Amino acid sequence: MWILKTINSFNHAIAGFIHAIRTQRNMQLHLIAAIFVLAFSLFFDLSRLELGLVIISISLVIFAELVNTAVEVIIDILTQDYSFKARIAKNISAAAVVITAGNAVFIAYLIFFNRAQELSLNLIFNIRHEPLHLIFINLSLIFILIIALKSIFSSGTPLKGGIVSGHSALAASSVLIIWFLTESLIAFSLAVVLAFLTAQSRLEAGTHSFKEILLGTILGIIITFIIFYYFSI
Repeated sequence: MWILKTINSFNHAIAGFIHAIRTQRNMQLHLIAAIFVLAFSLFFDLSRLELGLVIISISLVIFAELVNTAVEVIIDILTQDYSFKARIAKNISAAAVVITAGNAVFIAYLIFFNRAQELSLNLIFNIRHEPLHLIFINLSLIFILIIALKSIFSSGTPLKGGIVSGHSALAASSVLIIWFLTESLIAFSLAVVLAFLTAQSRLEAGTHSFKEILLGTILGIIITFIIFYYFSI
């Protein structure tokens, strides 16, 4: 079925991403920087354009590092001995990473520098954000943390199994998001039911153990609570 093929395609893509995280120190640094920038952006009332530039900058750096890793692997397969042309190809792909990283630093300077100068402790806990920004940053952080944990512990596949249940984490996060945004007991209750069914399906399918589902749920709740409790409107 095309649905299974699509899921497998995502699995292969994320598997490549996880491999790069496990084997490339620079990718690990980029991932840490991405988490830091996304979390740091919560302290500022960014416009949609500014948030978009931040996300694009992060994506470009990670994309360039992935391409650089792929180029290095291909060259190592094709060339066993030292080759000047192979070295040039690797240097060029590495230069692409440097350029995108430099662009990201420049964008960060334009967006955050003046705001950072005016930042105070009182402002940190009273800053106001659009719910859309919080939702996007919250889900992005959870996704990155899930991928990072699976990479560190080398368990499961990108969309199946692993040290924590990503589905449970996102489901639990969605429940809290609905509560913070609506404060409707009915909507919250329905969301809890759907989250429970999601967790139950992962458990009955044998995809995750109860412990992995519980860890995923706790992760989703903690991240979402911190973000929406301290930064919501």
